[in-house]
Amino acid sequence: MQAKLNMIYWKGDKFWIGKLFEYPDIMTQGETLEELEANLKDAYLLMTMDEVPADHQVKELALTV
Repeated sequence: MQAKLNMIYWKGDKFWIGKLFEYPDIMTQGETLEELEANLKDAYLLMTMDEVPADHQVKELALTV
């Protein structure tokens, strides 16, 4: 499964700080932009997939609203 999310980031006094636009509760920091991006990916997976077993399945649902 692949998700494309938007990272909002800025340079603080010491670290790069960022959050995910689609999940504003997910926020972290890194010494470099690369570290920040890796930390955001880890935080996203922990927040959204923490209790999902490794052998899970994915199925697309169609909703009519």
